[in-house]
Amino acid sequence: MTQKRSAGLLLFRRAGAAAAGPVAEVLIGHMGGPFYEHRDAGAWSIPKGEYEPEEAPMAAARREFEEELGLAPPEGPYLPLGEVRQRNGKLVTVWAVEAELDPAAVVPGTFRMEWPPRSGNVQEFPEIDRVRWCPPELARQLLVPAQADFLDRLAELLGHQE
Repeated sequence: MTQKRSAGLLLFRRAGAAAAGPVAEVLIGHMGGPFYEHRDAGAWSIPKGEYEPEEAPMAAARREFEEELGLAPPEGPYLPLGEVRQRNGKLVTVWAVEAELDPAAVVPGTFRMEWPPRSGNVQEFPEIDRVRWCPPELARQLLVPAQADFLDRLAELLGHQE
């Protein structure tokens, strides 16, 4: 069995002079579908998706951003934040990029699944049902736990650039 891998882009906006750190807000998405419909904590993710071994991770990150949000990925520079292993075993690689994005402009991609289970009914659900800008402290509470490491790495990386 091959290792499942995902790649994604973490959009961020820099803080103003009154803010506590180098990042004011990050863009995260609430996972779509019935499993996450009534959940908040742990049901948000960095826009990302799976890719096959023959695809370059950066190409996958850009492709998945467009598939999940329905918008072209922002131009770089892309800051590598490395990878984390989620509790489900999936290895996630993320790049940060400073950019603006209007959440109202998002047109999420969809996926199909049988719902309810064993019903024979196939339904379509959004990959991400909403996105929002939020400060890193709030994002840490909402994100899939392993992905919070990317927030620390981004703050450290930007802290060294200032």
